[in-house]
Amino acid sequence: MLALLIEKAMNLQFMLALFSGLAVAATIVAVGTPLLEGNALGKRMKSVATERDKIRARERDRLARQKDKVTLRQEPKAFMRQIVDQFKLGDWLGTENAKKKLALAGFRGQQAEIGFLFFRAVTPIGLFLFALFYVTFVNDFGLSQINRIAVAIAAAYLGIKAPEIYLSNATKKRQFSMRRAFPDALDLLLICVESGMSIELAFRKVSTEIGSQSVPLAEEFALCTAELSYLAERRQAYENLAARTGLESVKSVCTALIQAERYGTPLGTALRTLAQESRDQRMNEAEKKAAALPPKLTVPMILFFLPVLFIVIMTPAFIKLVDMQ
Repeated sequence: MLALLIEKAMNLQFMLALFSGLAVAATIVAVGTPLLEGNALGKRMKSVATERDKIRARERDRLARQKDKVTLRQEPKAFMRQIVDQFKLGDWLGTENAKKKLALAGFRGQQAEIGFLFFRAVTPIGLFLFALFYVTFVNDFGLSQINRIAVAIAAAYLGIKAPEIYLSNATKKRQFSMRRAFPDALDLLLICVESGMSIELAFRKVSTEIGSQSVPLAEEFALCTAELSYLAERRQAYENLAARTGLESVKSVCTALIQAERYGTPLGTALRTLAQESRDQRMNEAEKKAAALPPKLTVPMILFFLPVLFIVIMTPAFIKLVDMQ
């Protein structure tokens, strides 16, 4: 069996066919997944509702000075928890800002932390063993023993960085979605506040309206509404919202809300100014992208457009010259 696997792995045509099949399957999944997706907003808002119940239970238990007996979060997998607890991965793999990074990526609760620590420990070991097995028994690529070990160590290093890269990409994607929809959300928030709504009702209304543009932003607004209702200090709810999003525009709005709560300053004026600044910032970013297009198009123009243009212009003259001879 092992000899057959090695023979297939050394067969170039078989490997090309395998990778082609994987590419076709990935293309079908990428195209078909959006068609099979359900109501993502409804699922996320339902999870926020359970988060609200969790905050209520936590605050009641804190006031009663009892241990946490009720949890509405999803529990981590038993084998993951057992490995993390047995090897004490939280002591030597966990970082001080690990929970903050997970929150920025949209992962909350003990399940996310346990899963992150588990994969951060298992991924480098798995990639190290896989790379060492591949370069030893499948295809050594003409490498010496030391170079094979170096390849395995490089794969282990990639495994260490892979969870962090995944979190970084998830955070950037989530922040991009919130950054794009936040100016419109701020305008809606301003309209709600000036119409006489309280800030809790304004956040709740905006969370239902902005979900079509950005599900993460709608989720954060709904969670902020829950925290405003149940936390002892409203300032903490605004600070939590700014920390979970990691956007400067959201931090500015939260600072204005905190100042309005503390000093009684007009909230509508502050929100109107921040909304205008947010729109100006979005316009400036669009102008920067437009100004960066000419340098980016220079190389494609030289490589692709100019040769074709010369061919179109010179071919008739070349044909006439050939006919004259």
